[in-house]
Amino acid sequence: MTNKMWGGRFESAPDAIMEEINASIGFDQRLFAQDIKGSLAHAKMLAEQGIISKSDAAEIRRGLEKVQAEIESGAFTFSRGLEDIHMNVEQRLKDLIGPAAGRLHTARSRNDQVATDFRLYIRDVCDHLDGQLHNLQLALATKAETHAATIMPGFTHLQVAQPVTFGHHLLAYVEMLARDRSRIADARKRMNESPLGAAALAGTSFPIDRNMTAKELGFDRPMRNSLDAVADRDFVLELLAASTIAAMHLSRLAEEIVIWCSAQFRFVTLSDKFTTGSSIMPQKRNPDAAELIRAKPGRILGAFSSLLVVMKGLPLTYSKDMQEDKEPTFDAIDNLSLAIAAMTGMIKDLEPNAKAMRASAAQGFATATDLADWLVRALGLPFREAHHVTGSLVALAEKKNCELGSLSLTDMHSVNDKITTDVYKVLSVENSVASRVSLGGTAPKNVAREAARWLKALAKQGN
Repeated sequence: MTNKMWGGRFESAPDAIMEEINASIGFDQRLFAQDIKGSLAHAKMLAEQGIISKSDAAEIRRGLEKVQAEIESGAFTFSRGLEDIHMNVEQRLKDLIGPAAGRLHTARSRNDQVATDFRLYIRDVCDHLDGQLHNLQLALATKAETHAATIMPGFTHLQVAQPVTFGHHLLAYVEMLARDRSRIADARKRMNESPLGAAALAGTSFPIDRNMTAKELGFDRPMRNSLDAVADRDFVLELLAASTIAAMHLSRLAEEIVIWCSAQFRFVTLSDKFTTGSSIMPQKRNPDAAELIRAKPGRILGAFSSLLVVMKGLPLTYSKDMQEDKEPTFDAIDNLSLAIAAMTGMIKDLEPNAKAMRASAAQGFATATDLADWLVRALGLPFREAHHVTGSLVALAEKKNCELGSLSLTDMHSVNDKITTDVYKVLSVENSVASRVSLGGTAPKNVAREAARWLKALAKQGN
């Protein structure tokens, strides 16, 4: 029996195992809208160029619109025997309109067809992820504006370092997400070239108009080399690389939320919406959403690594290995999208415990740097000497089991007899954060201004 897809070259159907390893319809059916969009543009161009008749093009359009409606309504039956989304759509089109369906594949191969579909899909994904990251930035900036003056400890090595504000901390993630969006935008710009018309690998002898189909599909231009057009998957790799970095940023914030929710910190509280309980310990409120987000970079990085390994040794142009590009990519995109949505919900939901944050910021000699700076300004000490004096005072306070501000002037004179009572003005956490007025600093007025600037910029960008 001649194989219906591959024509007269094959006399029998594939073995069941061959069908199992070869079929991709189980996962590439999500490309149906992009596949039909590409086919509509191709059919229109073929008619405009006189390659097929206007009447056949009209029938193809009518049939494709019917196929799309059936898929969207759930009435379409996908067949594993037809391998992929392209052949499933084409076969159903033939059922609907007859022989005219066979003209659609003129001057086109599944190689440039799938490359076009996947670019259209990844381009749509870029827009979707950008919108989600925008919403997360908005949630962070909104909370940052509310808590521009809410004091918390800033950490290095997870040790109390200097006082900062909660708003300032949240705005750091707004900046990270801005870079994530920029990377995705850069990737989108580079990928916005059309492979359609490259055919199997060498182009076609038909008088097609690749500029027309590129414009019809919203691409900036056709790809200039037919070999590269069907062989390239850089556009997927770029998005996966950007997604891996974005997932890493989400994971860092998720880790902080896990820490902040702990009984040892008590910096923030999450409601029942984003926590779970324990099957045995009734007192537990676990930040499981944050923990799951923390784990997502593993599978997203895995998708990037997987595709990189698939592509690294492939000769030009298309090889069936490249069918392995979709499942891990779809999984990575789905999980990043879910993680962004969950993080946005958590940021809106969490409530900071200002009292616990303030108390923690006052511990661990967090104003030691302020003391060193005062010694430089007030006493004219070189910073390195001021650093040494401050270290000695910290050691004394530690020995006395008190904070720097609780040392008496006599205690301080035991280290440097020129210190005056003015020093106590810089040893409060409020004065510490208020003094950090340099560009990018944590002074509440800085934070309020930056939060307002971001909110204005995000509102201008829209969604």
